[in-house]
Amino acid sequence: MTPPSRRATRATRTDALTNRARILAVAGEAFAAPSEASGAPGASGVSGVSGVSMTAIAKLAGVGVGTLYRHFPTREALIVELYHQEIQKVIDLAHTLAADLPPLEALRRWFEEVARYGKLKYGVSEVIHAATNGGLDDKNYEPFLRAIAVLLDAGTASGDLKPGIEPEDVLLQLSVLWRIPPSDNGTARAARVLALILDGLRTRPANP
Repeated sequence: MTPPSRRATRATRTDALTNRARILAVAGEAFAAPSEASGAPGASGVSGVSGVSMTAIAKLAGVGVGTLYRHFPTREALIVELYHQEIQKVIDLAHTLAADLPPLEALRRWFEEVARYGKLKYGVSEVIHAATNGGLDDKNYEPFLRAIAVLLDAGTASGDLKPGIEPEDVLLQLSVLWRIPPSDNGTARAARVLALILDGLRTRPANP
């Protein structure tokens, strides 16, 4: 029989993990949400992460401010952890889609997920840029390129995509998404941009 102290410790750890996950979830939504006034991320019409206070995030997550700061001592720490979590989801999805779907459909679905991630990146890009030394120290860069390569290789092998496409070139094209505000108009623009990118990668354009 498990001693009461061990059960209590296990419950505390479970609660901590649950709180951490909830904080990251609501922070991601808050940082990626457009403001009503400007269509840019933030709250109360203020663009960028400066419009979302740590107190507001704690309230949305249903935790005390002290609990929030125990998990993430600074706003920057929260943003960086959220960035690593979200981009890892995008990276992992590339491999799943490549295994489960035809190459063009896999690439299209992955582009849609990149667009979703772009809404978050738009709101926190300055913090991420500073935290990763302008991207030079970003541990996610190479895995992200490999994720693109997996999808490109599948499309090339099937004959759906042009041969010799460089993953870094595709990433450069996708990076425009980080500059599109997450509003209704921005979502439509991102979809048009992704359609253009995908069409340019195809062996035969979708609309000659």
